Amino acid sequence: MLLRTRQHPVVDALEAKGMRAESYDSLYESACSFDELYQRIAGAVLEEARAGDVVYAVPGSPLLGERTVTLLVEQCEAEGIPLTLIPSVSSLDATLAVLRVAVNTALEVLHAPDVARFRPEGIAPLFIFGLYDVAVASEVKLSLMEIYPDDYPVTVVRGAGVDGRNEQETIPLYCLDRVSVDHLTSLFVPAMERRPATSFERLVEVMAALRAPNGCPWDREQTHESLKKYLTEETYEFFDAIDDQDDERMADELGDLLLQMVFHARIAEEEDRFDIHDAIRSIVEKLIRRHPHVFGDTEVSGADEVLDNWEKIKAGERLTAHRKSLLDAVPRAMPSLQRAFELTRRASKVGFDWKEATDVLDKVGEEMEEAREALAAGDQAAVRHEVGDLLFALANLARKAGVDPEDALHAANRRFSDRFRYIEARAQEQGTSLAEMSLEEMDRLWNEAKARLDGA
Repeated sequence: MLLRTRQHPVVDALEAKGMRAESYDSLYESACSFDELYQRIAGAVLEEARAGDVVYAVPGSPLLGERTVTLLVEQCEAEGIPLTLIPSVSSLDATLAVLRVAVNTALEVLHAPDVARFRPEGIAPLFIFGLYDVAVASEVKLSLMEIYPDDYPVTVVRGAGVDGRNEQETIPLYCLDRVSVDHLTSLFVPAMERRPATSFERLVEVMAALRAPNGCPWDREQTHESLKKYLTEETYEFFDAIDDQDDERMADELGDLLLQMVFHARIAEEEDRFDIHDAIRSIVEKLIRRHPHVFGDTEVSGADEVLDNWEKIKAGERLTAHRKSLLDAVPRAMPSLQRAFELTRRASKVGFDWKEATDVLDKVGEEMEEAREALAAGDQAAVRHEVGDLLFALANLARKAGVDPEDALHAANRRFSDRFRYIEARAQEQGTSLAEMSLEEMDRLWNEAKARLDGA
């Protein structure tokens, strides 16, 4: 008889009755992983089976978490080797009997080393067998703590089904690697009620379900690159809701933005790069680190000193220390008008700046004259160049005047839109269209709109 392991109380009882058996315990020490171990054991058993009849015995049920048996079934079928499976009481049956638990719903059954890869949702009760040692128990704990609360009650069962060895102990999840475990230790995690729709973890669960193999085909196709435009669109829609002071829309659009965060984090998690908890940890640590006046002993005199400290702390952080230029911190993907503002703002910190806002007006006039000359010459490349310089100078003027150029232009766009719509509405009232109106008529209505809408 061949045994996967002799590490089970029943072996001594069988040998006392005259049974002789060999085990594969020696392979446990040399294998680098459980996958490699099971492949080697199954291969060794197959070698024996090719030479003649053999009995291979494993603890508990041969088809519950016994990877070697699964491998043997597949290979024997492929090679035409006859195979008979003899059922037995499983560790699951024994554990449930010890706990006196009747499972009337779906039960997830996992081998301890596979918990991290499976990532159960936590809704169904969970049975984990094979907590072999403290290292395995620690990995199981860390994986489960990403799903369950740290203090979630779990039950450790030792020696289930072995006379005189049955023990059970209910502990908080975070203590799992602080209790005694061995190859006869199992873990029972009771079902957790589905998280409410207001729970952040519920959103993470829903996103995981959408990206699962049987989830939504569209969601599964998305990448960081394909989602970039949606992040931008949702941001602008949130801005519109702010401008309209529409609380209901703000909440809705903020939810859409939150979805984009979780979406990107889920994709990264599937690629084993990082997950949403890494992102949360990063921002929490960053906020604490950059607010020593709140979480430390630093004293500040006001908001300006807070910003100065923020920039100094930020400059020394790991993710910014590699930058060679002051301007490297300004994102290339930022809208160009806002980027012009940020570039000149950063340059001003080392004294590269105009003294007064009125000084920038001369530069604006200079750029306007150069644009005029380029237009007169009909040089399209020069026009493009000079218009860019003019816009850059205007962004600089806004900064020196204490105005956010993006906000200022946004407000100007809105004024233009409101006034133009007024002209359209008045034309309709008069039974005509804009195409039929003269420029002078439209200009008169424009001035009327200015007076009525904003008093300008």
